[in-house]
Parts: sequence; C-alpha cells; structure tokens
Amino acid sequence: MQANEKQPSRMHQTVNDLVLAEMFLLQATIESVTAIGDGLSELMSADSRPPLKSLLQRTRDEALEPYSTRYKYFRKLIKRQDKD
Repeated sequence: MQANEKQPSRMHQTVNDLVLAEMFLLQATIESVTAIGDGLSELMSADSRPPLKSLLQRTRDEALEPYSTRYKYFRKLIKRQDKD
C-alpha cells in the first residue's frame, strides 16, 4: 500500500516541478525580449551608440542571462527537493 501512497505524491511533485519550470521559462523569456528590445532601441537611436559588435554582444549576453540564471536556480531547487 505504501507504493500506492507514494505514486500520487511523486506525480504531484512532477507536476509542481513542471509548473515551476514553465514559470521560470516565462519570466526568462520576458526579460530576454526586454533585453533584445532595449538593444534594438539603442541600435536605432540617433544618439551616440557603442560599436555594432559590442552592442550585439552585450544584447546577446543580456538576452541569454535570464535563461541560464533561472535554469541554475531551478536545478538547485530540484536537487534540494530530491534530498528531502
């Protein structure tokens, strides 16, 4: 009977993990789109702007950072839950 009791709990945890991962993905996507939009705005601005290469590199880094940060954080949460 213990196997049956653990199964719903495991299923529940898996669904919770999936929902959390989707929330992190959504947050990262919003931040990434914002970084790309900021880069495009800076590119189109008539004011002094950095060289194109450095602008593109910075925009790339700013667009990727939210994904890598949230992925690392999510992995830490999962590892911590697995220990419990």
